[in-house]
Amino acid sequence: MNQLQLFLPCAAGVEDLLLPEVLRITGLPPGCATKQRGGVAVRTSLNHAMLLNLYSRLAQRVLVLLSFTEYRSEQDLYRAASEVAWERWFTPKESIKVEVTAQHSPLTSLNFAALKIKDAVCDRFRATADGVRPDVNTQWPDARIYTHLTTDHCSLYLDTSGEPLFKRGWREDKGDAPLKETLAAAMIAASGWMDGDDDLLPFYDPCCGSGTIAIEAAQMACNVAAGSRRRFAFEKYLPFRRAEWDAMKQEAAAAEVVRTPGQKPIIFGSDVSHRMVDFAQRNAERAGVADVIEFRGGDALQRLPPVAGPGVIVMNPPYGERIEVAGVAGSAAQEGRFGARELAQTEEGVEFFSQLAAHWKKNYPDWTAWVLTPDLKLPSKMRLKESRRVPMWNGPIECRMFRFDMVKGSARKNGSESSGT
Repeated sequence: MNQLQLFLPCAAGVEDLLLPEVLRITGLPPGCATKQRGGVAVRTSLNHAMLLNLYSRLAQRVLVLLSFTEYRSEQDLYRAASEVAWERWFTPKESIKVEVTAQHSPLTSLNFAALKIKDAVCDRFRATADGVRPDVNTQWPDARIYTHLTTDHCSLYLDTSGEPLFKRGWREDKGDAPLKETLAAAMIAASGWMDGDDDLLPFYDPCCGSGTIAIEAAQMACNVAAGSRRRFAFEKYLPFRRAEWDAMKQEAAAAEVVRTPGQKPIIFGSDVSHRMVDFAQRNAERAGVADVIEFRGGDALQRLPPVAGPGVIVMNPPYGERIEVAGVAGSAAQEGRFGARELAQTEEGVEFFSQLAAHWKKNYPDWTAWVLTPDLKLPSKMRLKESRRVPMWNGPIECRMFRFDMVKGSARKNGSESSGT
């Protein structure tokens, strides 16, 4: 298990951030991992697969590539799956689930393709395990088998993660359509907040919802491993060695930064919904970072900076399915028809964002704001010139992460740089 081909899928637009994270976690030199469309591939060991599950904040899963073959029909898929030594990874006691994705595949039914692969796995176990075959569990399988089909190639993967890695193990309270933790971590990484060697600047999410962005920032600042509060699929696989895994987790726990008693927080979150603030506080407690974040209620158009001096704002204003009534943006909000959190994708959103920009320019001088939005016209709505834009996808929604540098009383910052699309 020392020469495995791993693939770590991630949200579109995050590949450039995931590649250095993979190299940092594994300690491998540049060139050992390659950026691909939708993820990063790396040839390494099972121990590194466990480390990547434990520490990666950006990957969606850690997959082991077990077969890469040409195909023309479902029978070719059956043959490819039959040739994989599944018995080296798990026993018939473990339940399985087969999932198939495709890009320009000539096959007419992906469900039938998944059925043929499942049959091949079960038939191989029947032949190698005295007629015993694994059961299928579509909700909580022990072993997930992923198949990706292109025009003429089939890739078979075994998932080492289990539940997707954005499920950190601490979120129990959530609002409507919460931001995934992996995307929140990508937003923080793109902002460069953690990149410097100096003390961290204050960090603030004025639309914090259930606290995802602030909690991710706090765990990163405290060096808390992303997967330290959950279990993984590889713990049920045959090559798994409990002693090695326990040592990895102990090392991760020992590396966590312990906050000095009485030390003031530098990470802040607020939301117009006091119910969401309560959710965020409880989530932070389960994540082990409640004492390094200060959550408060308040509308984004009214909250003053949580501390004096420069800082960093990272926010994902609600839009589309994330809308809920709240806030005090304009007369419509006063009448209960619209609110600051629900205006992002309406005509009234122009008013909300222009008010937000004016509020920031007046009260947040020398702060840097990063805003994730699907609205490519956001800078014009805010009457601000972005200094950077980073393409990033929120699930199926194409977004941009805009950087705005606040200068008091001015809509532009001299020398600002525009880049990307």
